[in-house]
Amino acid sequence: FKIIPVLCLLCAVCASCATPRGAPGALDDMPPSQRPDVSSDEAGLWMYMDRIESRLKTSGGVVSDPELNAYVRQIVCRLDAVHCPAIRIYLVDTPHFNASMAPNGCMQVWTGLMVRAENEAQLAYVLGHEMAHYLRRHSLQQWRTVRNTSSALAFFSLATAAAGVGFAGDLAQLVAVGAIFAYSRDQEREADEIGFETMAKAGYDPVQASKIWGDLLAEEEAGGKANESIFFATHPTTRERIAALRDLADKTAKTRDSWTRGREEYLNALQPFKRKWLREEVQKGNYKGSMVLLNRLLKDQDHDADVHFFLGELYRLRGEKDDCEKACSEYRKALELGNAPPEINRSLGVVCLRMGKEEKARESFEEYLKANPDASDRQIIESYIN
Repeated sequence: FKIIPVLCLLCAVCASCATPRGAPGALDDMPPSQRPDVSSDEAGLWMYMDRIESRLKTSGGVVSDPELNAYVRQIVCRLDAVHCPAIRIYLVDTPHFNASMAPNGCMQVWTGLMVRAENEAQLAYVLGHEMAHYLRRHSLQQWRTVRNTSSALAFFSLATAAAGVGFAGDLAQLVAVGAIFAYSRDQEREADEIGFETMAKAGYDPVQASKIWGDLLAEEEAGGKANESIFFATHPTTRERIAALRDLADKTAKTRDSWTRGREEYLNALQPFKRKWLREEVQKGNYKGSMVLLNRLLKDQDHDADVHFFLGELYRLRGEKDDCEKACSEYRKALELGNAPPEINRSLGVVCLRMGKEEKARESFEEYLKANPDASDRQIIESYIN
């Protein structure tokens, strides 16, 4: 679906604005439930995003599940009850890490972010960060900065180009967009601080703000260019930034005795979608980055058959030395835990066949067909058995 890259450009717009709060050109915070005057440049920016939002609604790439949407809205409203009614939340089904907040109140939360967040507090921090851009009207400040320059033309030409390539196109183009607008990180620092303060006031564990950045940075470093995050293109996570958030957490934690982590609630809300999202993660083809993610999930979810299975899938697909043995080990752990994905015996059969274990491969393929009598690939599997 073609609209996702265009909405991502709003992160790029926000990232480059160089007007700190209180400096010349700074704006009042966004008033709740109030649209700008129709004659203003801000209204024009809102109308532009209104059109994009209307296309997003019918893109086919939005998770429509009412319970999951209600759960995420509950977090947003906990962070800011005043502005919550004016914010429209769209859960975008894509395995990449990103969240964004358009100036008209359109919020995107990508499923790749949700599967990486370990608890409600981590998601709350990222959402609070994006809401800070919205509340401080950073997009409008940036637009006023670039509209009379060549950068303004570049923004709209790249937005048009990105809309044409679709989400399946080259994500490197969006990284280039981020570079064009990367003039200053002042407002990123401001959004970091506001997001941290917002989540802490809402009762979330402040340590989680730096932790999600640290985990994502490890994934980025392992995956290299192939794992380059759109969010990172305009929200560069550095060790200094992580250290700053840790310092804030150290100071804040001394003022409170306990913090609401929301871990069990978060995992329960995501459970119906986790298998699908992990499958999409594996299908990205970035084995190193995805392995960092899955191994991290296993530290807290070693009892989860899905995580073991998809780690096995990564080994099977990568096909390096000893990967067949590693894949078999993960598949067997998943089978022992029970409730593994239905294709697990098919994958195990393929790996055993590669290893020359024909009898074990035949047994696995037969188990697969027994559990999936109407499998669309039945004839292919039967040819392997025969």
